[in-house]
Formats: sequence, structure tokens, C-alpha cells
Amino acid sequence: MKLEELQQKAIELLKNLIQTQSFSGEEDHTAQLLENWMQDFGIQYERHLNNVWAKNDHFDDSKPTLLLNSHHDTVRPNKGYTRDPFKAEIIDGKLFGLGSNDAGGCLVSLLATFTWFYQHDELDYNIVFAGTAEEETNGKNGIASMLPIMPKIDVAIVGEPTLMNLAIAEKGLVVFDAKVKGTPSHAAHPNDNNCIYKSAKALQWFENFSFPEISEVLGEVKLTVTQIKAGTQHNVVPADVDLVIDVRVNDKYSNAEVAEILQKQAPVDEIVPRSLRLNSSSIPQDHILVKAGIELGMEPYGSPTLSDQAMLSCPSLKLGPGDSTRSHSADEFIFVKEIEEGIEKYIKLLEKALKR
Repeated sequence: MKLEELQQKAIELLKNLIQTQSFSGEEDHTAQLLENWMQDFGIQYERHLNNVWAKNDHFDDSKPTLLLNSHHDTVRPNKGYTRDPFKAEIIDGKLFGLGSNDAGGCLVSLLATFTWFYQHDELDYNIVFAGTAEEETNGKNGIASMLPIMPKIDVAIVGEPTLMNLAIAEKGLVVFDAKVKGTPSHAAHPNDNNCIYKSAKALQWFENFSFPEISEVLGEVKLTVTQIKAGTQHNVVPADVDLVIDVRVNDKYSNAEVAEILQKQAPVDEIVPRSLRLNSSSIPQDHILVKAGIELGMEPYGSPTLSDQAMLSCPSLKLGPGDSTRSHSADEFIFVKEIEEGIEKYIKLLEKALKR
């Protein structure tokens, strides 16, 4: 198949994906669209829950394996939409629709790339494609459920909109629930242990605290108090104040290390992480994929946003057509040209990095 024909088929698939509702946990119909593609191209594939995956035709256990992964679930459309979010429409070179940019363009571009290489037998790596579910909710039935099923993955390209630049590192995430305790009382009486006043000191500590280790690629660990809740009525001093702290972790710390530091130092009575599984991720700057991408003019950078990279323990590179700033926005779109160029650049990258 010619490249131009493959690009057009990928764009048609994206239109169909947009027009098929696929909120996280409800991706069964878009999974069927991925199956239909596999069947049309004679690709041997498997489906687990709403995840569809395949190995290249000349898979060889003696070779390392590259995973091409992106997701086909979407968030729910926000109230700012002026267009039908499920109507795939091309206007002035822009393909509009929910999930077009995050991450439908990446998904179909990686699938087209996998299809291009499916029958190649001269690669130094095996290639596995996985179109996965529940990325937007970090759900247990997405990529996390696939890792025990797929072959051992040595390196991964995760398709997320990066303007086809190389996100060689990505910050991890830990959300903490914290509590500042005090003495509950009637507001009319003296109380020198008012938890709300105490929480002001805790908030100032969180505002001023910084983790000393700074990443060359990802910068500082970013700590932000995002929620606060206390009290039920005007004349009662509450027993405690609840805080939520969002921490974006660089590659100098594990999530467990960040939790240990805050539990020892934060001036609160309780601080508990909701989960420690979404660690930072990265790929060495001298990895063959990174070097090949730089040779092709792609710029390396560190990403502050989270993706399914956080679920992977192998080196991983985030790379894809589209712009992250459009993700989850009203009237989401991706340029058709971005998809066409994305497929071409993915193919050139793998040819340069993996082909003998």
C-alpha cells in the first residue's frame, strides 16, 4: 500500500472513532473499530476487555520489543462546546471532534505505522501495537491490565499530542489527602486550638516548601494545594480541616520517596497518598530512538502532563501529532496535515532507529 492511501485510511478511521462514543470504561464500540482495521489488513490480533493489540508478523523472541501504544477512550465533552462533539467534520484543514487531538490522531497514526511495518522482516526490534482503554481515568482495565498479557516490552512509544517533538521524560503524580486537627467548640467561646487557623500555617508551609533535587529535563517537583474543606455552620469551630495536595514528581524522586518526605516534614496531623503507582518516566537521551528523532529534527523536552507512560517500567518516549494545549478543550480538533505528517515521521523514525 502507498503511504498516501494508508494516511487517508487512518483519517477515515479517526472520523469513525470520533463519531463513536468512547468515554473511559465504555470503549467497547471503538475497540470494535480497531478490530475491523486489523481484519481489513489481515493482521493477527487479540482483544482483552476493550484493549486491542497485535504483534508484528515476524515476531522473534530473541529480539527486543518496541511497544506502540495510545488510547481510544475520551473524557466527556465540556460545556463550552459549540459544535456537536461526536460529529467528525473537516473545516479549513481541521478535523473537529471529541478525542480528535487526545489522542485519536496519535492512535490512528501509530496504528498506520504498525501496519506499514507489520510484514517487515528486517527489523532489529519486534513491534507490538496496543490500542488501550481507560487512560483518561488511569483505570485498571487499560494498559495496566495488558502488561502481564503482552510480551516483555523493552522500550515504548506512547502516542500523545506533542507536536511530534520528543517528550523524553514525564512527571509522575501523587495526590495526597491531608488533615489538620484542632479542638471543636462553639464559636462564642475561646479556642486556642482552632484547626482553621492552624491550617493557615500549614498552607504557608506547602507554598514555600521545595524539594531540593532538580531535574535537568523536568525541573522541580511541583507541589500544589488544590482543595480545602472545613466546617458545617457559622457558629461551630470544626474538628479538622481537609486538604488535597497535587504533587507532580520529577525523575529525581520515586513517588514513595516523595510520600516519605512529606509524611516526615509537613506540619499536618495526617497526610496519606491515594496511590503511588503513577511514577515519573523517561528514556535515556542517548537511546537510539531519541538520537534518531533528533537527527530528523524533533526537539527533546520534558512533559509536565501525565499519560500511560506512568504505568510502564521500561524506558518510554511520548511522541505524537497534535498539540497538548488542545486536549480536553471545547471544539477539540487536530489538523489533517498533522496526522499525515505524524504517520510519515513515525515511519521515518522507526526506519532510522530499528531497520538494518
